[in-house]
Amino acid sequence: MDFKGMDILGGRQFTREALDHILDVAADMDRGLKEERSLKLLDGYVLGSLFFEPSTRTRLSFETAMHRLGGSVVGFAEAGTSSVAKGESLNDTIRTVNEYVDVIAMRHPEIGSAKQAAEVSDVPVLNGGDGAGQHPTQALLDLYTIQSERGRVDGNTIALCGDLKNGRTVHAGVELYKHYDCDLIFVAPDALKMPPEITEQLREQGVEVKETPDLSVALAEADVLYMTRIQKERFDDPVEYERLKGSYVLMKGMVERTNPELTIMHPLPRINEIKSEVDELPGAAYFRQARNGVPVRMALLALVLGVVD
Repeated sequence: MDFKGMDILGGRQFTREALDHILDVAADMDRGLKEERSLKLLDGYVLGSLFFEPSTRTRLSFETAMHRLGGSVVGFAEAGTSSVAKGESLNDTIRTVNEYVDVIAMRHPEIGSAKQAAEVSDVPVLNGGDGAGQHPTQALLDLYTIQSERGRVDGNTIALCGDLKNGRTVHAGVELYKHYDCDLIFVAPDALKMPPEITEQLREQGVEVKETPDLSVALAEADVLYMTRIQKERFDDPVEYERLKGSYVLMKGMVERTNPELTIMHPLPRINEIKSEVDELPGAAYFRQARNGVPVRMALLALVLGVVD
């Protein structure tokens, strides 16, 4: 698969072969960083970092990845600091930035915004989250984390817990997990269940999917637990958010009693869904997961810019 010039927009665009290649390149980047602070593969290249929504891990790991590759970064961290605040359209912003940079990483609150940007950009666009739509680079680093923590992706039962209705990380993630020999457990209250069209399509494609509102069921059966926060910013009704925000809270004793070998992941930020005491468990992988954003995004930048095959 030729990645040069490719837009990274959603999980559905990848084949198993492409995913395995990205994981291999990310592992090479990881090894390289243990020997050198900068790999100098993108000397002279510029990343446009366009974040219309708040971000810590995605923005900083994209920018770190570009710097570790020897490139440079321009952009903004809030729409209010750009000409968007003056009423400029997304298309015009992208057409302008396209003239300055070699690749764009973008987060935007509207579903489909990354696809829209890619349609008017001459340089590759990497989707850092489009509202409640997709977050493919997060899903790729999640896949890399599962491989790193468990030794392989195939053969694992992965439980996804929390806001599965609005969770762009899980929407992108299941599009990757379906290519591996994984069973999935969806844990959510009825109001936040995975969109039925996603669940039905996975089953049609032969993926074993179980749905339950009971976290204890998932704890007993899963190899990997992927917790997500209930996302206040996705609720129109604050009363509904208050009702649902404490639906699931993972505590250390729950894991120790039920499944001490469990790998625990979270895209972060966490609010109250994982108690800080869980950090002490050997399977608490979420900060290692955050770190993995750098080599994975290094791999993607190098691949779409054609400096590695």
